[in-house]
Amino acid sequence: MSSLSLLHPINPQFKPPSKPPRQLAGRKSSIPAIRSSLAPPPQLGFSDPFVLDLAETLEDSLSPSTLSPLRRIREASSERLLSTPWPSRKDEAFRFTDTSFLRSSSIYPAPRPSVEGGEFGLGDLGIVDGYVVSSCRDFSEGVVVGSLAEVGSGTICERILELVSDFEWGDLFWSVNGVGAPDLGIVYVPSGCQVENPIRLRYFCAEGGDGESGKLAISNPRVFVLVEKGGEVDIVEEFVDAEEGKCCWVNTALEIVISEGGKVRHSYVQNQSLSSAHIKWTSVRQESESSYQLVEVSTGGRLSRHNLHVQQLGPNTQTELSTLHLAVGEQTQDLHSRLVLDHPRGYSRQLHKCIVAHSQGQVVFDGNIKVNRCAQQTDAGQLTRSLLLEPRATVNVKPNLQIIADDVKCSHGAAISDLEESQLFYLQARGIDLKTARKALVFSFGAEVISQLPDALTQKKVEKQIRDLLDPR
Repeated sequence: MSSLSLLHPINPQFKPPSKPPRQLAGRKSSIPAIRSSLAPPPQLGFSDPFVLDLAETLEDSLSPSTLSPLRRIREASSERLLSTPWPSRKDEAFRFTDTSFLRSSSIYPAPRPSVEGGEFGLGDLGIVDGYVVSSCRDFSEGVVVGSLAEVGSGTICERILELVSDFEWGDLFWSVNGVGAPDLGIVYVPSGCQVENPIRLRYFCAEGGDGESGKLAISNPRVFVLVEKGGEVDIVEEFVDAEEGKCCWVNTALEIVISEGGKVRHSYVQNQSLSSAHIKWTSVRQESESSYQLVEVSTGGRLSRHNLHVQQLGPNTQTELSTLHLAVGEQTQDLHSRLVLDHPRGYSRQLHKCIVAHSQGQVVFDGNIKVNRCAQQTDAGQLTRSLLLEPRATVNVKPNLQIIADDVKCSHGAAISDLEESQLFYLQARGIDLKTARKALVFSFGAEVISQLPDALTQKKVEKQIRDLLDPR
């Protein structure tokens, strides 16, 4: 008897999925060896038929040879999905984020694409529908950019498999990625290596349905970045759809581990079509004296949600997070962030900005910074500012600063408004018409985040993208 079928008599409300349930992959392996000791055990009295059916469909789409490099992740994710329901508006984490668009769609796994690696540049990690199609193993000075399967069974592979985790804060979408990821892209920076040129992770959606059919192709890209002691690198993530109007769901996960003294500058640009869905997990672990900087610009997707988790694992650690969300249509742009400080002299700054330029547009920000008792002499700041340009535009912000330590310097603030009349009057008094003045002020509001992009090429591309969205022709 399948292990999933045992759930039926326990839950009398259980409705069987559309096809007979079967055992998810790897159930007989040593799950407790990789699950965090703090993670709650699965509650076998509950299961969601829709979630189980989705997990089985994803597993059926992968060949057995594809499962082996990611077996540990897949086993842990399968175990968690047994007791994880689909999120609803009754769940606090999804109180303002409606995911019914996904559940009501006909979801199917995106097949392996027929894309040549030559379409990507040197140093690019090209990922199409979750599959690594372009890589460069020897980037420079021992840096590796490629897929785990290409690395083989050497020291680097063992080091990565040792650190890849199924961390305790992951939700259903993290687990779905763990079950459905067909490949693992990797970026490895050895000790003391300073990579001069940015490494670009370029994600494309080649498969997708049309809006009228209700079909939604799901892809599960997964990338692991490891920066060894004293290493430095710029990572640029770009998400686009290969064809405008495609209905696809990108459910992506990125893990970053920064060893002692390492530095990572991370740029994340999301510009998918307004009929797509984009859900992303970013998990960052920082060791002592390391530095992590994130600059995010998210403008695309009918539903876009970024779950960001950063944990400082040593003293004298620096974290800087800057995000800009723009909603120009019937969109939901959502950022749920969590920063945990556990060691002395930690430093963090978080700036969240959003522009809602449509009456049915919505932005959600739930930012949590937790300063635990041992994190003495911490300097942490958080600021969220929202610009609403239409009467019915919506923003829901919940900045949250939890302080247990007593020797800290912490602050947070929030502001929501339309453009100030005094600023418009100032520009009009100098001969600038109202329309031009509004454009200038709106763009300058977001420019504070855009200007922090460390890569000049990405910065120019994003500037043009924002201007085109705010002033379509």
